Amino acid sequence: MTPSDYEYLRKLLKERSGLDLSADKQYLVESRLLPLARKSSLPGISELVEKMKGGANVLTAEVVEAMTTNETFFFRDKIPFDHLRETVIPAMAQARAARRSLRIWCAASSTGQEPYSIAMCLKEAGSLLSGWRTEIVATDLSQAVLEKSKAGIFSQFEVQRGLPIGLLVKYFTQNGELWQINAELRSMVQHRQLNLLQDFSHLGVFDIVFCRNVLIYFDQNTKTNIFERLSRMLEPDGVLALGAAESVVGITNTFKPYPERRGLYRPNIAPVIRVGASTLVPQTLRAVAAAR
Repeated sequence: MTPSDYEYLRKLLKERSGLDLSADKQYLVESRLLPLARKSSLPGISELVEKMKGGANVLTAEVVEAMTTNETFFFRDKIPFDHLRETVIPAMAQARAARRSLRIWCAASSTGQEPYSIAMCLKEAGSLLSGWRTEIVATDLSQAVLEKSKAGIFSQFEVQRGLPIGLLVKYFTQNGELWQINAELRSMVQHRQLNLLQDFSHLGVFDIVFCRNVLIYFDQNTKTNIFERLSRMLEPDGVLALGAAESVVGITNTFKPYPERRGLYRPNIAPVIRVGASTLVPQTLRAVAAAR
């Protein structure tokens, strides 16, 4: 791969997916794209780039998908899911007692381990959410990983990574060396293809958003933009969960840390201010109301 090939790929990936590759990540591109070149009967990445430049749109989409498919596993990092079970779900059950419904968005959901981990947390809440309408929207840039997630079928290796044996036995059915999550949990998750760089306001407003281990690949301006738009997707008392290596500090003021719960954030909505007979509604709250 020549320097010009790498620069072409860096620019393409930044425009299409937001992936911000530094100058020293050439090895990563080679490891991800050489198998794709061989699959396409091309001798190397330079030939792959030439074909893309010639207008091979399907191949370009495959390149973006190969570079943006990231590792995932059940209950990754554990702590956010502990917070979800022990703090967030009980708080939401109390705050939403009148409407008895809960909407959760799992952005960059990959092959499904994260949205199904969330679904298991909801089921394990038992009587706390009994009779509630719960909705999990799982989105990802890659249609291929969404199809795998829809099927809910995982290898022995995949179910051994982070998934407690009790939940495996309770919610999965074994078929040879593969395990499929049960139909009830699969029905709790809706799958939609989505690029976080594009408008996502059509998804509606959520009570909880999991956007974990994806923003680390974006530059600061892109992160700021996504955070601004995410703040308009959450209820005023909603919760945003980020990855272990991610934070809003120094990037945006639209979110503030959830007290004593590492990795969780809430919309930074100032209190309503009354001036005489007028009421000044904060911009973030106004945007949430408008989205409805």
